[in-house]
Amino acid sequence: MDPRAADDVQRMQQQMLVFARELNEVIARERARRQEAEDALLMLRGSYMEMVKTLAFVVEAKDSTTRSHLDRTYHYARLLTARVGPELLQSASLHYGFLLHDVGKVGIPEAILNKPGPLTDDEWEIMRTHPLIGVQVVSAVKFLGDAVNVIRSHHERWDGKGYPEGLAGEQIHIGARIFSVVDTFDAMTSERPYKKALPVAVAMEEIGRCAGTQFDPDVAREFVQLLEERDLHSTGPTDLAAAL
Repeated sequence: MDPRAADDVQRMQQQMLVFARELNEVIARERARRQEAEDALLMLRGSYMEMVKTLAFVVEAKDSTTRSHLDRTYHYARLLTARVGPELLQSASLHYGFLLHDVGKVGIPEAILNKPGPLTDDEWEIMRTHPLIGVQVVSAVKFLGDAVNVIRSHHERWDGKGYPEGLAGEQIHIGARIFSVVDTFDAMTSERPYKKALPVAVAMEEIGRCAGTQFDPDVAREFVQLLEERDLHSTGPTDLAAAL
């Protein structure tokens, strides 16, 4: 080979090696930046969740009649979501909504929240404002996203006879339709000062009976099927969350 040509080849090889080293350094820096960004995002999401949980537990502490309701319904809601639409579990905002569903109760007088007996019609009118109060409380918190839909609509009914807006069918956000079922189930199977807890089998029958009227029929059937598959008909209310 011509000596000049050989020198040219050698220089080219050296340049290629330099280029390869520089490219590897750029890729390594980019990977490090990407990892730092992902770590920061995970930390931020973790901070968001801790903030949401703190707010939710503060609200629950105000209502002495619903102790542990939040833990149970959050657990039930995630199990039901996994059956209705597993992809929905990837939405952090849905988890926020399940936890903050009753955040509006901060605006309800404690005399109503903790009344040791059934509410009067006037008191129920006040209680039914808590979904819209909840929306007002969290409306400025942008990272909550679709959580607002669960807060606003978890007392809507499939047949349009719920509150606060009288939405019907698929007008109601899927997260709210899911939570409506587990929220009602937990209310039925929990003891309150003014009522005894219903047996799980009776509550299951009621959920099934109200499929297509109070509840999204598909969501209600999935929940009943979940309970049936785990043979929880005779489980006591206090053992239910652990059994699920």
